[in-house]
Amino acid sequence: MAQFKQASDIHVGVVGYGGAFNMGKRHLGDMQKAGMTPVAVAEVDPARLKVALKDFPGIQGYDSISRMLKKSDVHLVVLITPHNTHARLALQCLRSGRHVITEKPFAITTAECDATIGEARRRKLLLSTYHNRHWDGCVLEAMKRIRRERAIGDVYRVEAHMGGYGQPGDWWRSSKTISGGILYDWGVHLLEYSLQIIDSEIVEVTGFARAGFWKTAWKQDTNEDVASAVVRFKSGAWLTLTISSLESNSKPGWLEVTGTRGTYIFDGSTYEITRFREDQKIVTRGRNTPSRWERFYRNVADHLTRGTPLVITPEWARRPIHILDLANQSAKKGTALKAKYK
Repeated sequence: MAQFKQASDIHVGVVGYGGAFNMGKRHLGDMQKAGMTPVAVAEVDPARLKVALKDFPGIQGYDSISRMLKKSDVHLVVLITPHNTHARLALQCLRSGRHVITEKPFAITTAECDATIGEARRRKLLLSTYHNRHWDGCVLEAMKRIRRERAIGDVYRVEAHMGGYGQPGDWWRSSKTISGGILYDWGVHLLEYSLQIIDSEIVEVTGFARAGFWKTAWKQDTNEDVASAVVRFKSGAWLTLTISSLESNSKPGWLEVTGTRGTYIFDGSTYEITRFREDQKIVTRGRNTPSRWERFYRNVADHLTRGTPLVITPEWARRPIHILDLANQSAKKGTALKAKYK
């Protein structure tokens, strides 16, 4: 999709500037480092909009996405908004002829993903999701050890888990309607790692959930206390994902990857490989390689200027959402559900 002569010709903007982790500033800054030109920000909070105009002198500020799309010459819009708005706002941007990147997760349901992908295809526009954690140091190290060096043989099981014991906060991420549920926040990150390690088609998903122990300001709409997804792959491998606010004895690491010749456990900082050699257990520990988040926007810029293949395609971003959507449905129905590919 080579559409621009050089990266600086790509005018970029964000929808949403403040909130946790100062994401608006990070996105615009990273796009600027990749050579693109920040031109617009839409933010409903006047105080946050004022900060954006100070952080990026000369940028155009708008109090709504509609005004930004109507009045600015932005080419690429990044959506930094609550999860349940991603699909609706992405469709609005695509229909106005803009390229779109959503923050994680891509959307809440598979149907939302498919509608957005279809619109982007019809209009021949870029659509992606900010899966910067595709380049986290922990998974870069894991891919090197597991896939290239085959340190643990053939992978047949991945156990992904996160959480401890404690009541969630009263922010929008604790609302199931807005966030999608407990699996949708860190779950998409852990699935991003897992789906690189298990390179196979999804066959079916079974979901489990328990709710009602913790309550927040969202009352009955509070996320589940704990939820799990069990995924069967065409290769025969399987994956379990569990996110919990009830875990009194948390397991070490974020991912435990088991193969025919050993086990690989990692978190954000370190890894541990356990193998047997002549009945002797050998444990190797190390630190992960540095993260390379800048590669996401560099790839986007190269895609739009040189036609370089997009790494995080919308089809790639659909996969974790399909798993989470099926897990939600399965938990309600009490049965495994088959995966569907478009």
